[in-house]
Amino acid sequence: MTVLVLDNPELIANAAIAAGFTTANFEAGTRRPHRMKFHYGFNKHALGSDDVAFLRQHASYLRNHPAISVRIHGHSDNFGSEDYNRFLSRLRANAVARFLMQEGVAESRIFMSHWGSARPLATPEDRAANRRVELEYLTMDVARAL
Repeated sequence: MTVLVLDNPELIANAAIAAGFTTANFEAGTRRPHRMKFHYGFNKHALGSDDVAFLRQHASYLRNHPAISVRIHGHSDNFGSEDYNRFLSRLRANAVARFLMQEGVAESRIFMSHWGSARPLATPEDRAANRRVELEYLTMDVARAL
């Protein structure tokens, strides 16, 4: 067995560039973003600036992985009527979906669920933790089945 050891950093860098590698491509979407939950203030559905930055990472990841879809789960706390909470959770999920579509993710790859206060993350009394949107990545086989 022959082993080739490349200990010349310039040679390795030139080979990577010749193969099409760029640091922008590597940093902007090759790894799945780690943040999957976005929390909201009371009775709010607009995205914050921190959320926008993380959602741009998700959009980049989804553009670079066309075989993956995303399900957006909208949630609310248990304050108010359940009809209003379902409506608010739909607004939250729609805000995320609109942003992902503006960033180039096809609408056909985005699925949404609106849970209202039916699926709390924490105890019902911990309202701030329950006002959220969660992202769930799906393979195309799972997405077709849904």
